[in-house]
Amino acid sequence: MNRSLFPEITVNGEVVDAAKIATESQNHYAPKGKPGLAWRKAAQALVIRTLLLQEAKNRNLEAEPADLGNKRFETPEEALIRGLLDTEVTIDMPSEDAIKAVWDKDPSKFRSPPLWEASHILCAANPADEKACEVALKRATALTQIALDKPRGFGKLATGESDCSSKDNYGALGQLSPGDTVPEFEAALGALAQGEITATPVKTRFGYHIIRLDAYIEGRVLPFSIVQPRIAEALEKSAWAKSAQNFTNQLVASADVKGIELQAL
Repeated sequence: MNRSLFPEITVNGEVVDAAKIATESQNHYAPKGKPGLAWRKAAQALVIRTLLLQEAKNRNLEAEPADLGNKRFETPEEALIRGLLDTEVTIDMPSEDAIKAVWDKDPSKFRSPPLWEASHILCAANPADEKACEVALKRATALTQIALDKPRGFGKLATGESDCSSKDNYGALGQLSPGDTVPEFEAALGALAQGEITATPVKTRFGYHIIRLDAYIEGRVLPFSIVQPRIAEALEKSAWAKSAQNFTNQLVASADVKGIELQAL
């Protein structure tokens, strides 16, 4: 992208580094052939960051970089921004009535996850090996037909043919919750009726699977006492985000920004 096509951006007289905008633009989506959209999103993000840092420095704030876990720490600039927002952004804790109102609106939204009990036969193949995938698919297609013709023999077929260690348990994978398996496998499970076997092999990064849904346990609506802390946390996060947004918009409104037109967040 030709940086010369874009104007120099200043925030209260401070130049926003064009190289940093170019780097930041990689983190923002834009339709193919329209890199300018990503550039504008990146520029706005860095203008906001610059405004927050300027405000923190004007207030002579200091903040120690926080430990983010896994041997990662905030940068000094991230710590300053956090310190500023911690100082400026205050919220009222949600009342029990407000929390209960969210629950009363639709209790069915707060459910335990569903559970599947499933078995499978795996014909393993490296997805990068086209020849191996062709062989695995051919084999899986043949095994699918055998399984459909003789469904009661699924466990024995898995023991003799599967490339998964679950073959030692007749292909049984036990209970699975959403997120326990790869998306393609989970999608296939969700489309099966209890006792049904997939009509065609299911491709994942592990190879091809013949899947049988042994049992399905629908998630149950959780009692209010269980979900109350979760709802309270969500309301707190929403209120904090709104307050932080209002504070940032105030900084934008009073700033002297040249080279880009900012809109309220």
